[in-house]
Amino acid sequence: MSQPRSPLHWHIGLVGYGEVGRILAEDLRQLGVRVSAYDRKLDEPASAEALRSHAANLGVALAPSPLALAADADCLISAVTADQTVAVAEACTPALRPGAFFLDFNSASPAAKQAAAALIDSAGGRYVEGAVMTSVPPYRSKVPLLLGGESAAALCPLLGELGFAARVASAQLGVASATKMCRSVMIKGLEAMVIESLTTARHYGVEDAVVASLYETFPGIDWEQQAAYFFQRVIEHGRRRSEEVREVANTVADAGLTPWSASGTAARQAWMADLADAGVFGSKHAPDFARSPDWRTEADRLLASLTQKD
Repeated sequence: MSQPRSPLHWHIGLVGYGEVGRILAEDLRQLGVRVSAYDRKLDEPASAEALRSHAANLGVALAPSPLALAADADCLISAVTADQTVAVAEACTPALRPGAFFLDFNSASPAAKQAAAALIDSAGGRYVEGAVMTSVPPYRSKVPLLLGGESAAALCPLLGELGFAARVASAQLGVASATKMCRSVMIKGLEAMVIESLTTARHYGVEDAVVASLYETFPGIDWEQQAAYFFQRVIEHGRRRSEEVREVANTVADAGLTPWSASGTAARQAWMADLADAGVFGSKHAPDFARSPDWRTEADRLLASLTQKD
């Protein structure tokens, strides 16, 4: 079967139906694009009902496996945790349609992207690495997206027709993801540092002085608002972030540097994820989970949990 000429007539398969996958599905369905999805959380009772309900409301078909999803997709978008980047490519290759695009949205190292590309291209697909350059929710499908690989130039204008804000970084695989990984050393590291700094400051009662000093040194940043945002994003997505930063650490190590900062950031993000799973910030199933507008509330919860352990 030949690929439809217009991407609006494509069948798009989403591997991963988490926050990013659901946002992409919503925006694509608004355009009338046919969308199917697979997520291993569909096999988990705690998460399956909400995912099935969301898909049913949008008219998104749910596939029983990556193979079933790949068999009928003109374009696959992989939006999973970073550690599953290569595994997803491997799972899709046996059923991949000749000439189908495979857009890898994952925050993985250049080496992982290159390994995934080798699998997809050897199966007759067209692999394109994607590097998402900021948080998806505010921008949705228009999030700044760098593309890489030999098929990037062919896919880029087609993604534009689907509402994506993509541009080609390089025909060389790894350039786009290296850009993303190096940025994440700073951005994910800043999240971890803010949480560590301000929670410690809260313990000593000097948080107002610390925040005032940050405003003075970096006047272009609203530190109260930024701190609240950092706390909430890490509370809600610390697990995914920690896995991404492990890929960042691999990227740094591949350059010959010891990834001291990235490794520490990954540990802090994972620690926050463990606390969130333990209910320190409230029930994950509550509608107001991770929605506190004040970082001090979450810092106090952190400190209280540490006191309880003593």
